[in-house]
Amino acid sequence: MRICYRYAMASPDNDFAMYCCELLSGVGPCTAKRMFGGYGISTSGLTLALVADLGGGDKLWLKADAETRGLYEAQGCERFTYEMTRNGVTAPHSLSYYAAPEEAMESPAVMLPWARVALECALRARAAKAATAPKVKKPKTPKAPAAKTAKMPKAAKTVKAKAKAVKPAKTAKTPKPRTSRA
Repeated sequence: MRICYRYAMASPDNDFAMYCCELLSGVGPCTAKRMFGGYGISTSGLTLALVADLGGGDKLWLKADAETRGLYEAQGCERFTYEMTRNGVTAPHSLSYYAAPEEAMESPAVMLPWARVALECALRARAAKAATAPKVKKPKTPKAPAAKTAKMPKAAKTVKAKAKAVKPAKTAKTPKPRTSRA
């Protein structure tokens, strides 16, 4: 049997996370990393599952999206929902993960179709994120510094300013007589 996972911490509490990595190994080598009191399971940098205890013991939660939600619900899978308090108000909050079907927890072969569905959801989520990411602006290239001109002496500046202030008087122009042509 080949080892297809690595784990973040060598402690007895992640045995279930390592087992889940084995179950999901059909889509690629899996990694379990500690996150938010549970584990995130990923392959090739894509998180496709979570291991978390929401009150009934550790469970494997597979990634879902709008396209696959019906598939999980048709199997009777529980949605990942937890209580969140914001500004003193507690309300349920859910993520796009569903509990893996019980029969899929028995072997990697039975889990494989579910692992593929979860991986496809992770790929779609990454593609959507890349499409909505803000475009990176090109950095402006610095302009060459302007050539320094010789400074005008202070006395010359005042003479120039006075010359602008004194305007020549306008001379009255006499209009040209109009001649009519017949």
